Amino acid sequence: MSLVANIAASYRRPGDVLGRMLAEGAREDRALALCMGGCIAMFVAQWPRLSREAYLSGDDLQMLLGGSLLGVVFILPLALYLLAGLSHLLCRLLGGQGTGFGARLALFWALVAATPLMLLHGLVAGFIGPGAAKSLIGLAWIVGFGWIWIAGLRRAEFGAGTGA
Repeated sequence: MSLVANIAASYRRPGDVLGRMLAEGAREDRALALCMGGCIAMFVAQWPRLSREAYLSGDDLQMLLGGSLLGVVFILPLALYLLAGLSHLLCRLLGGQGTGFGARLALFWALVAATPLMLLHGLVAGFIGPGAAKSLIGLAWIVGFGWIWIAGLRRAEFGAGTGA
């Protein structure tokens, strides 16, 4: 399936999507590409909010973008690898039989699959600003990311179910 079709399918049956990805074999290059792609999308999602912040506060936009680039594109992937490792260890303690690659793929895919909501959140933060709409979209992003990650982690570690 294409990337867009997999993202759309992840909101319906995230376990199936991750199961297909795992069936293609352990390819760390694909996991790294998903991680970096998700982080770059998160960086791009910050642009409208940072532009608004620079305009309202008089701060230099280039400095704000540079700080966001450093944090989201260079430091966040390291934290995500650590989080995936910790989630794999926790699943092992709970009886999981999966691999570290499966745990990484589940987390990185959840980040990529939640990208549309993340981009929408960035647009709302930049054009509307703080308020109920931004909070609602942020909550939708957290719920979507969590749903896809947990369902994928269940499939990768426990082989649970065929859908979610």
